[in-house]
Amino acid sequence: MAQCLQLRGEYLYVAEGDRGMRVYDVASIANKGVSQKIISAPFSPMGQDTAIASKNATCVVLPTTQPVHPPRNEGELMRVKNAEQPFASIYNYAVITDAEEGLILTDVNTLADGEFRNNFLERAVTWNPGGVLKGARHIALGGNYAYVATPTQLVIVDLKDPLHPELAATLPMTDLRSVALQFRYLFAVDAAGLVVIDVTHPTQPKLVPKARVPLAQGHKLFVARTFAYVAAGAQGLAIVDVERPEQPKLYAAFNGNGSIKDARDVVVATTNASLFAYVADGAGGLKVIQLTSPESQPRLYGFSPDPQPELIATYPTSDPALSLSRPLERDRAVDETGGQVAVFGRRGARPFTVPEMQGLYLDSKGEPWFVEDAPAASP
Repeated sequence: MAQCLQLRGEYLYVAEGDRGMRVYDVASIANKGVSQKIISAPFSPMGQDTAIASKNATCVVLPTTQPVHPPRNEGELMRVKNAEQPFASIYNYAVITDAEEGLILTDVNTLADGEFRNNFLERAVTWNPGGVLKGARHIALGGNYAYVATPTQLVIVDLKDPLHPELAATLPMTDLRSVALQFRYLFAVDAAGLVVIDVTHPTQPKLVPKARVPLAQGHKLFVARTFAYVAAGAQGLAIVDVERPEQPKLYAAFNGNGSIKDARDVVVATTNASLFAYVADGAGGLKVIQLTSPESQPRLYGFSPDPQPELIATYPTSDPALSLSRPLERDRAVDETGGQVAVFGRRGARPFTVPEMQGLYLDSKGEPWFVEDAPAASP
């Protein structure tokens, strides 16, 4: 059973429970001349092994959905030529959670080097000291940090040196199901609904008091600017206003007049001038919800226009639809710990370092700036 998946380039990474994590070639998914759209070994099983066996793989995540290949920017000569800094080490790996084995990393650069005869994946590391990741079921990456959801706690792992992970922090939770990171906040779904966790300092996570939106059946979620979208089972799609993250409020619960009956996962993406939510609706298959359009939202060109949800398409699936792939992060150039994701386009350009970024939103005490604390503007 595919419990979690991620597409990048022509490859689809899938966590398949007791079958471990497998990578499929989907380059021909839209090619009408190819009968087999999803291929495990397009050349020969003898010349390829893109599976990582494990006891119960529950999720797989990549540091970015952009088609990066860090070795292309390694070596002093290469960096002098393009004047770009090297990628952070974590960008070499796919990160897998396993409910029994904990955290598993595998180097996936072999899938991006253009050589098809060396596509063999191996475990680079397995990490679960003292069973701290027992029951691990979901994960989000933010730069060098991994945020892992387990049934009893949030576990934050420092992956600055991916081959030697370190436990950064834990936070007790009740039936934690999924997490999504945006800037200083980790949005999470537990047994009672949506909660907000302050991770301004990842080694010191703290629940935001009263920052909770009750949901009877919260599953996975997606955060897009000032709204969080939660796949809320029979409630359908719960749209939560998180413009003020410490004061979230339910904006709408949309079920398409009863058409959405078992929402399990959701991703949000923009196509042309419209915003869409794609919902994995369990036995109901795939549902497509248009959130903004020129007709429904005259102010759709703003930073984060209010969504006006409308069910526009459905697609039945032979088995329950449980997971969706995170879309392409087209406009992302730097991660939460200062790692460069994309080419900046100017010789010698680079992203801000962590201290430089923190100088924009933290005061001298390491606490977030507030309007009343900000220094007065010069005359």
